[in-house]
Amino acid sequence: MARTIQCAYFNKQADGLDFQLYPGELGKRIFDNISKEAWALWQQKQTMLINEKKLNMMNLDDRKLLEQQMVNFLFEGKDVEIEGYVPPSE
Repeated sequence: MARTIQCAYFNKQADGLDFQLYPGELGKRIFDNISKEAWALWQQKQTMLINEKKLNMMNLDDRKLLEQQMVNFLFEGKDVEIEGYVPPSE
């Protein structure tokens, strides 16, 4: 049975992640407060961000940038800023 959490991104009850996907305190915060659906949205944004900005995950500064964008997206409701990208209208 899926565990239900209060998703910080959608501000509603939703299925939580099956296990902690990110290390440390931030990983615990994500596990406790981010739904599977919100995490899937982040993964799409993360891929676009890595590709568009040509981030190197071996580079500490690039990892820090990605982590900050993740926190902004998941917990502060800010969209990922990717130059030239226009999100589709709903």
